Amino acid sequence: MNYFITSNGLPIHVRDSATSAPAVALLHGYLETAAVWDEFIPYIEKACRTISIDLPGHGLSGTAPANTVEAAAQTLHAVLQQAGVAQCVVVGHSMGGYAALAFAERFPEATRGLALFHSTPNADTPQKAAARDRDAARIRRGEGSKLIAEHFRSLFAEANLRRMADALEALEENAWLHDPEGLAASLEGMKQRPDRNRFLASFDKPLLMVFGERDVHIPPEVAQALAARCPQAQTLWLPHAGHLGFLEEPATVGERFVRFLKSIDELPSTAGDQPVSRRSL
Repeated sequence: MNYFITSNGLPIHVRDSATSAPAVALLHGYLETAAVWDEFIPYIEKACRTISIDLPGHGLSGTAPANTVEAAAQTLHAVLQQAGVAQCVVVGHSMGGYAALAFAERFPEATRGLALFHSTPNADTPQKAAARDRDAARIRRGEGSKLIAEHFRSLFAEANLRRMADALEALEENAWLHDPEGLAASLEGMKQRPDRNRFLASFDKPLLMVFGERDVHIPPEVAQALAARCPQAQTLWLPHAGHLGFLEEPATVGERFVRFLKSIDELPSTAGDQPVSRRSL
């Protein structure tokens, strides 16, 4: 079902399967909406209750002057409280991963596990921060349509663009829901986020990381370095995917994610208090 809550004075659009299964919160990436999960959810819906939201500044949700990842984490917490969810596994794609990390750090008691899809704990480099400033300027000059097309094409592996044409079109259409000022504020929020490598390396709850080996936004060497810093994580490598592996290879990611959820259910109740050894794929 679809509904709205109010968080910090902002309307927040929520999609909630409202089942009795353990909850999974799904946080989308930049320029996406909660609809980005629609093709992936059928692969996992029998194993969990899915709660996805339009993050502030995106889709049907409102926007704030500073759409920080910490504010997004607070928004998710408000959604979960409204939904009667005390604990969940948090999944974040790209920008959503930044918010998922902020949530796990700020609300550890509400976090059963964490899954980062094509995301890292790294802060922006000076070059990346400058690129975000350029994108914000383009949005304010009315060049959003060109930026949207360029952005989404870059998310898929080049070899997948033809077969993913329908998905690409849907992403671009949904992007027209965004408030331009909300997008610019989200760029500023991402630019301001802190480095969370130390937090993630010490994260002692179940952790899954998914990387595409054709990802131009997170090159293999960056992904491999992160995996080496987080040996406790389960890691899934997608040899034919770019930055949207859960759309490019949904069956593979869905099957692996369901196994991840089952591994959490099999842990003793005190597992969240102790480091857990994980095997990479």
